[in-house]
Amino acid sequence: MTARPHVEKVDVVVLGAGAAGMMCAIEAGKRGRKVALLDHAERVGKKILISGGGRCNFTNIHCRSENFLSENPHFAKSALARFTPSDMIAMVERHGIRYHEKTLGQLFCDRSAHDIVAMLERECTEASVRIILGAKAISVHRKDYLEVQTSDVILRSESVVIATGGLSIPKMGATALGYSLAEQFGLRVVACRPGLVPLALSPEDREQWCDLAGVSAEVVSMAGTRPRRGDFREKMLITHRGLSGPAILQTSSYWQPGEAITIDLAPDSNVLAALLSRNARRDATAATNAIRAVLPARMAERWVALYQPADWTNASLARMEQHLHEWCLTPAGTEGYAKAEVTVGALTPQNWTRRRCRVVR
Repeated sequence: MTARPHVEKVDVVVLGAGAAGMMCAIEAGKRGRKVALLDHAERVGKKILISGGGRCNFTNIHCRSENFLSENPHFAKSALARFTPSDMIAMVERHGIRYHEKTLGQLFCDRSAHDIVAMLERECTEASVRIILGAKAISVHRKDYLEVQTSDVILRSESVVIATGGLSIPKMGATALGYSLAEQFGLRVVACRPGLVPLALSPEDREQWCDLAGVSAEVVSMAGTRPRRGDFREKMLITHRGLSGPAILQTSSYWQPGEAITIDLAPDSNVLAALLSRNARRDATAATNAIRAVLPARMAERWVALYQPADWTNASLARMEQHLHEWCLTPAGTEGYAKAEVTVGALTPQNWTRRRCRVVR
């Protein structure tokens, strides 16, 4: 006969022992609350361990509220005012973790993402947070108190924080639990889609470009044509199915199915200017040599083969130059949650503090 779960009373139950859940549990513990931190996985911080290529890009020194997508733009302002990038850096330095800056203010561990997970575990211990792993939440109910039931224990508390994360990377254990609980407690769920995800090209575009898989270039990528959204100057990578790289991943969070993306392949460059000079050579070879200054050779050759003009007049060269700065493609879709780093959409961050069941993304 299966034993019935025993009952425990705590002040706060946090569901999800990722970065958000651990930080929430630490703060509650520091305020003298008795905290139970639950996760269905066998270890904490599993997604932290794979972030930043295993070195965890733990913050960005240029992080601002305008860098976040939200239906309530004031939510990010409030959150970042309470815990700034400087606060995160101070915590990392307090634990003696060495780090370095990469591109655009991104900070990575010198050694391993394990350092960040170990730091958060120590902070939990110091805040007297009880971590319960391998504990799948079966149900959450509100009575005179909030009750979270797992197969082994029933936790009764004043507050429950849902920090179970989004739908991205299901092989790491991502589920829709947070969304179903949000709806159960009357919180509106915005339609979800993959974000920070590679874009798949149409069969026609794939045939033209994807044999160049592995080729990369610095570009400016934007969602849409006019008006355009986002403006990301970083690397673009051609893959076997489409486009990836930091610039494309950022753009994907703004992109809507069915619309185009616009890519400037030669930011801040007037690539074909030399061909406009008097007595300059004007043909495919000259154009390819000029474009090689900003694109890898194979991509430059392919570009000219596909888009060289019928004549080489000034007007035709001007259109070719504009095309380099406004390359429009309509992706067939994304690589889905399996390759997405985040989930776009989900919960509307408004009036959460008025409810006894609070939600953290």
